[in-house]
Amino acid sequence: MRATVVYTDEIDDLDAAAEALLAQARGFALAQNSMAVLFAEEDADYPALYERLSREWSFPVIGCTAMAMLTGREGYCRSGVTALLLTADDCRFSVGITGELRKEDYKEELARLYRELAAQHTSEVKLGLCYIGVEVKEQVLSGWNLLATLSELAGGLPIYGGAASDNLSFAGYHVFCNGRMVRNGVVLALVSGNVSPRFVRVNSVEHTASFSYEITRAEGNVVYRLGDGSFAEALKKEHMEVDREDVMSAYILSPFVVTVDPGNGDRVEVTRILASLDPETGAGTFQGVMPEGATLSIGLLTRGDVCRTVEKAFAQIFAELARKEGECAALLCTSCAARFLALMNDPSAEAETYLGRLPEGVPLAGYYAYGECCPVRGGETGKEYNMFHNFTFTILAL
Repeated sequence: MRATVVYTDEIDDLDAAAEALLAQARGFALAQNSMAVLFAEEDADYPALYERLSREWSFPVIGCTAMAMLTGREGYCRSGVTALLLTADDCRFSVGITGELRKEDYKEELARLYRELAAQHTSEVKLGLCYIGVEVKEQVLSGWNLLATLSELAGGLPIYGGAASDNLSFAGYHVFCNGRMVRNGVVLALVSGNVSPRFVRVNSVEHTASFSYEITRAEGNVVYRLGDGSFAEALKKEHMEVDREDVMSAYILSPFVVTVDPGNGDRVEVTRILASLDPETGAGTFQGVMPEGATLSIGLLTRGDVCRTVEKAFAQIFAELARKEGECAALLCTSCAARFLALMNDPSAEAETYLGRLPEGVPLAGYYAYGECCPVRGGETGKEYNMFHNFTFTILAL
């Protein structure tokens, strides 16, 4: 597999934006099979941009809107459009997108999409790339619902990606595939052939506060009771925000830490963001599963934590690449939007960790997400499980 990254900060003049991306890609020789992963700020008219790109790009394009982007050449990109182009003679790509998903039939729609894409492969599928658009409220779906369903359908196939983001309006995000774009849906790519994906995931939270309760009643991603009282009562006791339903912006720098049993008695520690509160029941809805019996605590997220953890992630991937020199075509990154906010007036701090240090010929593309999809190893067995994360920095080496 070979790869390249193209980027433009132009979004108002779509002809100029398309020409900038196309011009950068023209010197990149395409093999028999190709695809692109594209991230764009929410104000970009993606369908119109794709119409222009498709005049030269005959290969499929998937992706999502992004609060901000990362590239290996420019580093931190607050606006614009970036795309990672992948090409290979010995790999096969199949891509597709759902319609607008509903809680009552999302499993059937995801099953239809997965079967359709899997049928296009004649050899073992080794990787899924997944981008999710999801409005997190109790009556709608969570990123965890969608990823868990895909993982079950795919028999544990490693799935990497994240949730679409926007400029913190939580209203402008979309996922897209070729000329189609949906708000609450999933875009998926399956990859077979000569590909050996490797994953790095680091948690942003290095310290937790005194807040610690047992989850005594929960269902899926909804927590009803902590200890002897409602979820909201526990928050109020700790002098935290409880006076409105939509609390994601209030808690985006206050991650909740919970230990999940993904199966076989294994243990995985994950972080979660609180998305909404139900004023009638006092229940809290999160972006991931919250199991009964688990201990829930609140993390402390700081700029120093963000910088240290991204350095840790790249140290791990650089060590991996050094062991297998010449076997990495590209790096794909997903960083939590909360990490971006924690950086405050130094948003380029993450990019400065890797700029000038990437191996020759290894491009990088990434974005800031409202949730991260990345396999993680269980603490007891070392087995990898697909998990939906918040407050993490993840890397996929292809």
